[in-house]
Amino acid sequence: MQILRSWMFVPGHQQRMIDKALGLRLDVAMFDLEDGVPPAEKDTARNLVAATLGRSPGGPLRFVRIHPAGSPAMETDLRAVIQPGLDGLVLTKVNGPDDVLRVAAILDEREEDVGLQPGSARLLVTIESARGLIQAPAIAASCPRLVGLMFGAEDFALDLGLFATREGEAGDMLYARSALVVAAASERLQAIDRIYLDIRNPAGFERDAGLARELGFTGKALIHPGQIEIAHTVFRPTDAEVEYARRVVTAFEEAEAAGAGAVAVDGQMVDLPVVERARRILQLME
Repeated sequence: MQILRSWMFVPGHQQRMIDKALGLRLDVAMFDLEDGVPPAEKDTARNLVAATLGRSPGGPLRFVRIHPAGSPAMETDLRAVIQPGLDGLVLTKVNGPDDVLRVAAILDEREEDVGLQPGSARLLVTIESARGLIQAPAIAASCPRLVGLMFGAEDFALDLGLFATREGEAGDMLYARSALVVAAASERLQAIDRIYLDIRNPAGFERDAGLARELGFTGKALIHPGQIEIAHTVFRPTDAEVEYARRVVTAFEEAEAAGAGAVAVDGQMVDLPVVERARRILQLME
């Protein structure tokens, strides 16, 4: 599975920002048709994003954030963007599996008609409510098109009635973030962490991304190009981790070839889960 570490929101009604995003060293550009676009600019955004999807391949993957499932605006969004060049959709405010299946059914109907390979458009689901978090394991298991779950922290905080300014562990939302990671991991999906709003504080973004990695997230939602390289660095194994992983795998394979039942690295016994984690780190570096 390709690990996609950087997912940046790009306002769909701003041509300059669309053009800039396509030239960035970014994993996924999420062209926004929803909250990041003023109501009067929705049609402009759909037209610009549709034209962007039709450009020559290259640059970041092209996902489109659409309106919530079942809304009239969602249908309008899909008519505009289901076309060649679409790599995936970002589903907002998902509260249960039915929200995912409704969009997947529309893709099933239309992909081949417009020249897309059947099943090629992937789905990233945003969990933004208490109901969505409770349903996250069922959502994760709902559809083979899913590539990951993303935590929408601001709408989640609104749903819980939290204050705008959150401090310490309340600000970290550790339970909600951990629950989303577990739900994603249960179906081998990627877990994408919340946005970090203070674009003038790269050190704060790095700390928040580091905590996300420790919780098990594989990537981060971004709102500014200055956050891209930090995300790539944080969610990539360190040199020390790679070197240790190589020694673990080498020691285990040598012991296995010699018929030894146990092996130690740096004075610590190494069992199969440790070896598998080491192999996964090395795979990420290929």
